[in-house]
Amino acid sequence: MPTDTLRAGLVGYGFAGQTFHAPVLSAVPGLLLGAVASSQPHKVHADWPGVDVVPDVDALLRRRDIDLVVVATPNAQHHPVAKAALAAGKHVVVDKPFTLDAGQARELAALAERQGRLLSVYQNRRFDSDFLSLREVLAGGELGRPVYFESHFDRFRPEVRARWREQPVPGAGLWVDLGSHLVDQAVQLFGRPDTLQVDSAVLRDGALVEDYFHAVLRYEGGPHAPLRVVLHATTLAARAAPRYIVHGTRGSYLKRGVDPQEDALRAGERPAGAGWGADPVEGELTLCAADGRLHTRAWPTQAGNYVRYYAAVRDAILGKGPNPVPPEQAVELMGLLDLGRQSAAEGRALPAR
Repeated sequence: MPTDTLRAGLVGYGFAGQTFHAPVLSAVPGLLLGAVASSQPHKVHADWPGVDVVPDVDALLRRRDIDLVVVATPNAQHHPVAKAALAAGKHVVVDKPFTLDAGQARELAALAERQGRLLSVYQNRRFDSDFLSLREVLAGGELGRPVYFESHFDRFRPEVRARWREQPVPGAGLWVDLGSHLVDQAVQLFGRPDTLQVDSAVLRDGALVEDYFHAVLRYEGGPHAPLRVVLHATTLAARAAPRYIVHGTRGSYLKRGVDPQEDALRAGERPAGAGWGADPVEGELTLCAADGRLHTRAWPTQAGNYVRYYAAVRDAILGKGPNPVPPEQAVELMGLLDLGRQSAAEGRALPAR
């Protein structure tokens, strides 16, 4: 085995570990799934026959051959498991949301710095096909200055399922689940907003935690002002709104559909080959021509690739590149999620700077 091959230990083999982490990190050259801490060894071995399964986190952390610990537990366990892994001298990747609040996030960031270990958060949707294409559109400047941005993550899941994410436990609910992605993407595009206002609700019959949110981010100063950003997610949208809408001073961009990688991973596919992450749904770019008429043309959608995240983690551990999601970004995001909860509780916009 090459000396620069890193061995990852995965904590948890529920939906996140099985779908988003094990197959993605295993597709990275130089990164090997070495062990899984799980109470369901039969489930792990059905997918990964040659991988060791250990009964708990302590057993995984005692292994000297594990370089990187990936935390894919329920959200309430992210902080204690990541803390123990860093204390054991491991590099750590945590599934989103990073922690339960910004205080826990700051504690982990400080511990990683003291230990001299990489700490990163799995913000995989920075590598979605639609988001990569949106960044390309904005960077090209054809829209002029963006004045309005709308991001939807709409699903139709009318039945409340018996899983921890939909129970009244710490870290549950749609705001921290999908808000972790949508707020992160907005900050990546436009920076920290000046104010944040969130409306959340429980809409489904029998639901126990919020299954809807509508957030408005206002930018009143800086290079993107004035700008309004709307982030919206619901579990009761039988017909989804466009994924992205951007209006600028020179035109508009619209993208329908969602990145195909999640569905492919859910179906048991593994990232491989030139066709992975290909999104057949093109965007629509509408611009005002010299004759004053509006003209719409298709904008090709880039292929998404979650593997790029773990490849960047590998390179960062080996000293060959930057951390793809450094702790300071994760701390900032948790602060905004905390602020969003406060805004929803108080029913008003709150300063975000």
